Amino acid sequence: MSVLGILYWLSRIIAIGAIIHVVLDNRQPAKTMAWALVIYFLPIFGVIAYIFFGVNRRRERFISRRTMDMLTKRSMLEFVEQRHTDLPQAYESTINLFSRQSYSMPFINQHTDILTSGYDFFPSLLRDIAAAKNHIHIDMYIFEDDALGLLISDALIAKAREGVEVRIIYDDVGSWKVKKHFWERMRDEGIDLEPFLRVRFPRFTSRVNYRNHRKIIVIDGCVGYIGGMNIALRYVKGRGAFDGWRDTMLRIEGGAVNGLQQTFLLDWYFVDRTLLSDRKYYTKPEHEGGLMQTVTSGPVGAYPEIMQGYLSIIMSARRYIYFETPYFLPPDSVLIAMKTAAASGVDVRLLVPRCNDAFLVDWASRSYLREASEAGITVSLYEGAFLHSKLMVCDDAVCTCGSTNLDFRSFENNFEANTFIYDESVACRMRDVYLEDEKRSVPLTSLPDRISPSFLQRIWDSLTRLFSPLL
Repeated sequence: MSVLGILYWLSRIIAIGAIIHVVLDNRQPAKTMAWALVIYFLPIFGVIAYIFFGVNRRRERFISRRTMDMLTKRSMLEFVEQRHTDLPQAYESTINLFSRQSYSMPFINQHTDILTSGYDFFPSLLRDIAAAKNHIHIDMYIFEDDALGLLISDALIAKAREGVEVRIIYDDVGSWKVKKHFWERMRDEGIDLEPFLRVRFPRFTSRVNYRNHRKIIVIDGCVGYIGGMNIALRYVKGRGAFDGWRDTMLRIEGGAVNGLQQTFLLDWYFVDRTLLSDRKYYTKPEHEGGLMQTVTSGPVGAYPEIMQGYLSIIMSARRYIYFETPYFLPPDSVLIAMKTAAASGVDVRLLVPRCNDAFLVDWASRSYLREASEAGITVSLYEGAFLHSKLMVCDDAVCTCGSTNLDFRSFENNFEANTFIYDESVACRMRDVYLEDEKRSVPLTSLPDRISPSFLQRIWDSLTRLFSPLL
């Protein structure tokens, strides 16, 4: 047998072994089939891609139960001090779900601002940084070394010189293009920085696909931010073909910031192995206001908690439920829940960007959008700027905002964080944000090329959809 023949059969044997590994993992059938097809038809590329991006890490435990107990003990004690807390009956099961599965305690919220552009978010952030007295904690997927990133870093350096504790977690892949001197400049000024899951050999293959996509900032334990914006100039001016950027960030004050702080401190222990549990990092809960829960999920958790929360709220909707997301590649369970709600008479609406910044995701999502529209879901496409907002609001009673997209990657592979808010006033304001965005959109049904594409286009859409679990 020739050398080429030996290599061919060796590649086939390795491919079969990889396919067996995929099947034995017992993940969603659609994802299993997608990986099996890639490995079978492109054995060399498929096996390498599977090793780098497909191996399931959900069974691994990066943080011990003892550490989790120690870091959640403080927030649990603070929760106990909220003696007059009443759980809203309609969402008590959802609140208990989060509390039991991910130690996400509900806290009474004092005040929430909804910031819908970088022009709102970054000036507010700079003011809060300037007012910091004790500590500043930043957990960010992208911290760019552009003009805005330099402005924020200068503000953080100024506070570090005043003796304020400044800690930053940045994702090693999300901030891959940032030069080393940008980080070293802040380290030299006394700022503690740590990358999340540094991507270096030999552990490259076990880490590159699992990224910290969270966007959380905590200042003095009493002011916090969570949402979809990273620290980069594009979140103000847009980039490439996009003249603007539409996003959502929440500014939170009061006891609900404890949930954001708990998330940061868990991530800090993960990257630095330093356990921070001093009372100074927490604020005393309020006794009046709506409830909020900061919920995290990731590939190492036993369950996809944020996706479970979405499903719980969708299935409890009675009047309406609105979604904004830049990427719509939903797992079957989420899509079925949305279609079921629509079929039950619930006003289900979905807002996505008309043009996307990831062309494969754009093509793969088109068949999902048509399917949603055909099921009675009102699908609209946002125009003018890139819609990167990630929010859901239901029945003027509950809403959520954070880093989670309605796609496989957010629900299964990324480390994400969302705040769920059980407060009528905040939910109504979030509803109004959605309705204003909807005015700047066009219905999917008004675009013949999208709702009734050509035969060849449908084939391409369907082919790209096959790979949606991998995107």
